[in-house]
This record gives sequence, structure tokens and C-alpha cells, in this order.
Amino acid sequence: MPDIRAALVTLPWNDTLIASLREALAPAEVVLANRHDRAAISSALKRVDVALIAGDIDSRYLQAPQLKWVHCGHAGLDRSAMPEVFERGLSITSSAGRSAPALAEHAMLFMLALGFRLDRFHAAQRAHRWGIRDQKTLRPLHGQTLGIIGLGHTGLELARRAKAFDMRVIAYRRRGTGCEWVDQLYSRDRGDSVDTLLAQSDYVVLAVPLSDSTHRLIGAAELARMQPTACLINMARGGVVDENALILALREGRLAGAAIDVAEEEPLPARSPLWDTPNLLITPHFTPRMADRDERALALLLENLRRYRAGEPLLNLLTTDDLYSSGDQQAHTRSALSTLLRDIARRGRRLRHWLRIR
Repeated sequence: MPDIRAALVTLPWNDTLIASLREALAPAEVVLANRHDRAAISSALKRVDVALIAGDIDSRYLQAPQLKWVHCGHAGLDRSAMPEVFERGLSITSSAGRSAPALAEHAMLFMLALGFRLDRFHAAQRAHRWGIRDQKTLRPLHGQTLGIIGLGHTGLELARRAKAFDMRVIAYRRRGTGCEWVDQLYSRDRGDSVDTLLAQSDYVVLAVPLSDSTHRLIGAAELARMQPTACLINMARGGVVDENALILALREGRLAGAAIDVAEEEPLPARSPLWDTPNLLITPHFTPRMADRDERALALLLENLRRYRAGEPLLNLLTTDDLYSSGDQQAHTRSALSTLLRDIARRGRRLRHWLRIR
């Protein structure tokens, strides 16, 4: 039965929640540090065996001599899903599910806005024009087929809400376990592909983690399998969709619409063609914060603390299915670029100093 001797905590919670966490960790030593205080974190990692953090891991966590378990206080673990994690035998968990109801509502917002063509009504309102052209093409969600790719926390919450709108719900997930809100389930483990779901769906919502198996899951071939009246909604990660293929499909009218809350490059640069792509809705990787989000995250973490001490399987545990080697390469590229920019800035300061002396 694993014990906890010392724990690093960088979670930006209020005093009440931190007090509850301290109590749950007792009698372990608790080292509180600001998530941006690199010196304090590096010092703590020399001796802690558990880290409960507000960001993603980096090389310091992989080199920490006593560290056995890291809990990340957010949902996506693609930036932490490096091969070295599994080679090191480090357990990493997330707070996936803490915002699932809000994310599901976000997806419903996108579906309603696309089906009712809210963008056109807003443009008509600003132009003081009563009505829009082709109003007969608008459609309610009632009776439509929703295809959910990824039936995790967000996918399940979305399925439940879609059934309340009397939609037909089909889903695709890794393993063949369904739920009462899904009318037809397809799974990777049964040898199914996403093709059947894509062909049937009026709306396709992506709610999968980003990994080697889901990177560019939706490309030109997959978009071609969707009905021209269908809409694609990405609530996952930007890398799950081939953005160039999506732009082309929308420009050519081979897809009725799309909505993205995520992009491969974030913040989305002003030069990106996504901004001006027709029938595309964009939100900036932001969903309204749930009032009890941190309390939900604490409840999940407390359950994982109990499981860790009892030697039981942890919730939201990173597995080899989540491996994202592309993300690892991107992280190295970002690190190398950051180092290069710092070097350029340093050389620039030296040059300015030399010019002032001259």
C-alpha cells in the first residue's frame, strides 16, 4: 500500500479547498508553490513522491528521484503523454470531467447556432433587415442524428442533453461500453471505424483526447464521407482535425457548417485562413467556468488520493493509448524555438550595449 511522505501542490485553489486537500494528505508534508515559481518547484521535486499541479509536466518531473504520481489540475494530458513517462513508470492523472457539463452545453450551443443559422440572423439584425434568405433550410435539433466521437465525460454529458432534444444519438469510442443515452455504439475494440458514424450523422462532435491514434482523425477522406448537409464540431484539440481539409470542404460547400473551440495554433493568429472561412464558428478555447468547478476537481482528486493509498486503479489515468509522440516533438520544437528567441534577445541586448559604448 503506497504511502505519501511529501507532496508538491501548485493548484491555484482558495484557502478552504487547500485546507481540505492538506487534511486529506495528512500526515504527509505539503509543499505549496506558485505554478510559475520554477526554483521552488525544482527544489520540491528533489524529495516529493506526489505532485498535484496546475499545469503539464516537463523534464524536471521525469527526473524527480522520488516522484511516483502526478495529478494535473486540467483535462487534456496530450502535452504530458510523452514516451518517457511510460519508460519512467510515472503515473499521471487529470481532472477530466470537472467542466464536462459546460463543455456539453458549449457543443449544444454550436449545434443550435449552426442549425438555426444564428450568424445570418445577427447580420440581418445589424443591417435592420427582417428575415434572411433560405429560411426554409433552417432545421431544429429534434429528429436529427448526432454522432459523438469520444464517449468520455464530455461525450456522455452531451449524449444526455441531446436525448432531451429528442435527437438520435450514435457514438464511437475505444471500448464497447455504451450508456442509456446512446442509440447505437461503435467501438475501436470491436473493429468498427468512424466511417459509418460519419455517413449517418447530421452533426458530428469531436470529444476525444489528442493522441497518436486521434491526430488528424478527421481529414479529407473523412470529411468526404459526411453528408453535405452535415456539420462538424470540434471540442477536442485542434490536432484532431486537418484544418486545411476542413477549410477546403467549407469553401467548396461540401459541408454545411462547422464550429471549433480549438485550433492547432493557439491563440489563432490573425493570418489564419480559418477566420474568413464561410459557415465556420470560432470560440477561443474558452468555455464559461462552472461555479463549482474547483469543488468538482477536489472531489475527483480526493477519490484518487484514496485509491492511490489503497492501491486501486486511478481515475483519469494516462495510458499508452494516450501516447502522443507528435506532441512530444512539438514540445521539443517549442522549447528549441524559445531557447533560440532568448538567445537572439540576449545577443540583441549585448549589441545595444556595445553600440552605446561606441
